[in-house]
Amino acid sequence: MAGHDGAFIFTEHDYYRLGEASDMSVDSQHTSNGGSMYNSSVASNNNSRTTMLMHHDLKTKTNTLAGHSVVHKNSGGHSLSEDALLSALLDPRYPAEGLEGYDEWTLDPLRLVMGAAFAQGAFGRLYRGTYNGEDVAVKILERPESNIERALAMEQQFAQEVMMLATLRHENVVRFLGACRKPLVWCIVTEYAKGGSLRGTLSRKRPMPLRLAVKHALDIARGMEYLHSFSIIHRDLKSDNLLIVDKSIKIADFGVARIEVQTEGMTPETGTYRWMAPEMILHRAYNHKVDVYSFGIVLWELVTGNIPFQNMTAVQAAFAVVNRGVRPDIPPDCPSVLISIMTRCWDTNPEVRPSFSEVVQLLEQAQLTIMQSVGTARFRGCGCLSPPLTID
Repeated sequence: MAGHDGAFIFTEHDYYRLGEASDMSVDSQHTSNGGSMYNSSVASNNNSRTTMLMHHDLKTKTNTLAGHSVVHKNSGGHSLSEDALLSALLDPRYPAEGLEGYDEWTLDPLRLVMGAAFAQGAFGRLYRGTYNGEDVAVKILERPESNIERALAMEQQFAQEVMMLATLRHENVVRFLGACRKPLVWCIVTEYAKGGSLRGTLSRKRPMPLRLAVKHALDIARGMEYLHSFSIIHRDLKSDNLLIVDKSIKIADFGVARIEVQTEGMTPETGTYRWMAPEMILHRAYNHKVDVYSFGIVLWELVTGNIPFQNMTAVQAAFAVVNRGVRPDIPPDCPSVLISIMTRCWDTNPEVRPSFSEVVQLLEQAQLTIMQSVGTARFRGCGCLSPPLTID
């Protein structure tokens, strides 16, 4: 992958060497070397069949816990009372431990009523449930018995995520309810988004009104402005990780979030190719502007309703982005103010991309312009709209 002059050259062959030649799910495919364990979007319908239970105690533990036995079926076809991760979390023989200095955030697993698992990955699952009567999303991670190095890394990630979520308070950031540790598992609980993910909404046949699309874009930009004020880089901003709660957007999935000052050792491949900034794809140094790039792609999703690069595999899309400078086709009738924001956000040069503070200002101006001149325009399509523009 290195050129004759030492420059880094990205080729399609290099991606296929990563074992990603097949078309990747835009809902669940990550390229992390230790980042996100799974897609923890708290309203997604990920049907991944990834094998994950490696600890021998977890493999054999199938006891039914009083008050928590459920008849729902998970994606693997087994009742939740047989779920080893769940059993390990709810086992009353072991007290729940919290994070030192964050005792008030230590949750009591016995107050959890668990529902079905709806997302899973190599080392954990995401469940719907209730905690003290409130609908919640419950992330359970397995402590790998056979890999001490990975276990320590996951312990550090768990601690970082708890500290981060306990600090954040913003109407456009998913709300944290608590966390705990057991001998074999870690658990983090956040609010559950009854409205589902933004991607789920955009997948419906009827296009989103442009005014609502801009409102959602403002929600996202304000939430990201807040996160960046804490020097937090999300690194996997996409429509699957944006949740709808009471008609507002909340940013979720901090499993791949890092503190910006700790740049050394950042995993460059964390994220999802269709939304990923070129410098991350190329393993180059990066900063918070990778989130701005991803936001540009999300803004395009809001306008068109489509999946970026939907006629390409994720690998092909990444190849086109870094080698040919390809970006999603913008609808010809899209307001120029939004085109300007999109193109600035996904500029190849990170220094050209605006900060989220500037994006908020630009979107507020665009909102006024659109309300005065565009009416209730809806778009659908990717360079070939049918019809190009509809007015209600």
